[in-house]
Order: sequence, then structure tokens, then C-alpha cells
Amino acid sequence: MQTIDNFNFAGKKAIVRVDFNVPLDENGKITDDTRIRGALPTLKKILADGGSLIVMSHMGKPKGKVNAKFSLAQIKDAVAAALGVAVEFAPDCAKAADKAAALKPGEVLLLENLRFYPEEEGKPVGIEKDDPAYDAAKKEMKARQKEFAKTLASYADCYVNDAFGTAHRKHASTAVIADYFDADNKMLGYLMEKEVKAVDNVLSDIKRPFTAIMGGSKVSTKIGIIENLMDKVDNLILCGGMTYTFAKAQGGNVGCSICENDKLDLALDIIKKAQEKGVNLVLGTDCVAADAFSNDANTQVVPANNIPEGWEGLDAGPETRKLFAEAIKGAKTILWNGPAGVFEFDNFTAGSRAIADAIVEATANGAFSLVGGGDSVACVNKFGVADKVSYVSTGGGALLEAIEGKVLPGIAAIKGE
Repeated sequence: MQTIDNFNFAGKKAIVRVDFNVPLDENGKITDDTRIRGALPTLKKILADGGSLIVMSHMGKPKGKVNAKFSLAQIKDAVAAALGVAVEFAPDCAKAADKAAALKPGEVLLLENLRFYPEEEGKPVGIEKDDPAYDAAKKEMKARQKEFAKTLASYADCYVNDAFGTAHRKHASTAVIADYFDADNKMLGYLMEKEVKAVDNVLSDIKRPFTAIMGGSKVSTKIGIIENLMDKVDNLILCGGMTYTFAKAQGGNVGCSICENDKLDLALDIIKKAQEKGVNLVLGTDCVAADAFSNDANTQVVPANNIPEGWEGLDAGPETRKLFAEAIKGAKTILWNGPAGVFEFDNFTAGSRAIADAIVEATANGAFSLVGGGDSVACVNKFGVADKVSYVSTGGGALLEAIEGKVLPGIAAIKGE
């Protein structure tokens, strides 16, 4: 497989898929440029070699229609400032051949939002899956997707995928386009390489003990990941809203806490599997309960399995925090996905902060720590410790699917798998 370090971009046009789906305020100003900064090493390498650069990305969910709210024109100046060079803009990503052809070495062209075209995602528009005509519409859209990808590929001599956040999607710009470049002219960017290596460190090159922390509100959304991790981890911490599904499954009272009543059997099955596999399953024993879903609600610390009616668990309690920290501090490999409570409310951050602090301590003692998923990343940023863990992933869904053991189309397309 070709690597970006070994490739000389001199005199070549490179089309690079980045993830510039950055948050904007009501005035169209970027509120967090992490994703742009993450792509800079790849983009600057191409320019430093003497190549010209065609940058493509999606923004938001315009659902195959032009929508000024999601136009990449809004970030053109920010991209230019980050790169330190002027950036030309193509207002139609599928009609940019002339602008691409005119690029000289060291010049940059930013294409308009790929998702203004339904062909990017490759899903039939305006027709439901149960419609008898759906299969024919899907086949037609796949053909159109190939043509769209072929058009994008025609702008350049080589293709670089540096958008880990969309690597789990078989979109025109993330997977299909790779078919139009030979193995020597398609590669992963630096950010993608780092992401792949970080996941590999956690799942393949495991230093033990291995502790995984899975948070979030629902067991159902994490079941595939939990099952895959069950064969790899020594300690599995399940926290956040799913705590109360486990508590109720074991006969507890959870008040009005979030709870998946149709997943109680699943929770018991997970407990049983952990016992069978010798995994130390760490569940909350106490919680900070509130009488309303509000930062200013009245609170009390109660057992996680005995929450009064009218109260809901919004954070891990002090005893639970100690259990979590104990399972984390002695680990040599750590994966964190999902907070321990409603960390967006300042009065309910203690559980997530305890996890973050323990990870920082373990990392300082030589552990490899991978933090991924939007809420976990927001946690380490909020607590100011992002630079004190080994790696913070830019991918939400992509990271979760990689952890689940799934092949990511965006990576497979480069590797020729």
C-alpha cells in the first residue's frame, strides 16, 4: 500500500477527502477548528512537495440539495488562513474541471459541499425502502454514484483520504473514488494513518491490563462494541444512562431514570457473558440523583438500584467513581467512549471527570489511552486534558465501527481489500 510519506506530489494534482464538517455559529463563523487543524499535516505535505491541492468535504446533512446554510464557502477564508495560502473556491463540486485544470503547483481549490449531490451518499431520494420500486431506484443511484466519483477523480492525478470521521461510509468521495486510481496513486493521509494505528494499538497490540469504558444512554447502541470487546478486555466499565438498565434488570428501582425496558434481558446476558469470559464488569453502585433534568435541580446520592420515584440518576456517585478509577489506574491499554453522566451540566460532571483524571494518571504511568466519540472528546476538552491522553480520535461512528470489528470502506478502498 502506498504511503503519503513515500509519495512525491511534485507536479501532481492531489484530490484530498477531508472532514471539514466543522461547527458554525449563527453568523457562519467556525466555533471549533479542530478538524481543519487535524488535516493540515497532510495538506501542507502536498503543497511543500510542489503539488497542487483539490480539497473536498461534506458539511451537515443537506440531503442532496443545495443549501446555503451548509456551504463550504463559509470556511474558505479559515482554510486559507490555516494553510497560509490563497484558496480558490468551486461553487459546484461536479463542475470544477476547468478550475482544477488551471491549478498550478502550490495552489489550492476547495470544492463545494459534496452532499449537495445525492450521488455522494448514494441513497435513492424520495422513495421508501418498502416501495416495490426501491431496488431499481437503488441500482440506478449506485450507477450515478460511480459517475459522480469518476468526475471527482478526473480532476486529479492521485487521491488521498484523510477523513476518518466518514471512513465507515461507502460514499462516492470516501470509497468509490478510489476505484479510479491505481494502487500507487491512492493513499491514506497522516490523520487517517494515526487513527488506524491508534485503533490497532487498542485492539491488536494490547498491553495488559486492558480497561474499556463505555458510556452513553443506551445499551442497544453499544451492544456490538461491548460484545467485540468482551473477548479482549480485562475490565469493562459500563456507565452513563445504561447504568439504570442494568440496575433494573437486576431487580432494582431506578425512579424515572433513563432505562431501556425492552433490553433488560440483554443486560443480564452481558453480565453472564462477562462472568463466563472472566471479564471484570464494573457497574455503578451509587449515583447522583436529581429531581429534574436540570443543572439547578435538587440532588442526593443514592444507591444506583434504589432511586426514589420522581428522581433520576444523572451522574456516577462517589463510591462508583472510586471503582472506576481503580479499574483505570492500573491499566496499560485504555479505551474511553461515552461519559458517565450528563456532563453538559456543570453540576453533573464529577463522574466523567473522575474517569478523565484516572486516564490521565494511567497515561502518565505508561498506558496507551484512546478517547473517541463526540461526547468523550467534548469531556476531555472541557476538562482541559486532551493533551494528556495518548490519542483523541476525530471519528465518532467510524471509531465505533472499527472497535466493533467492522471493515471501514474508506480504508478498505485504499488497501484494495
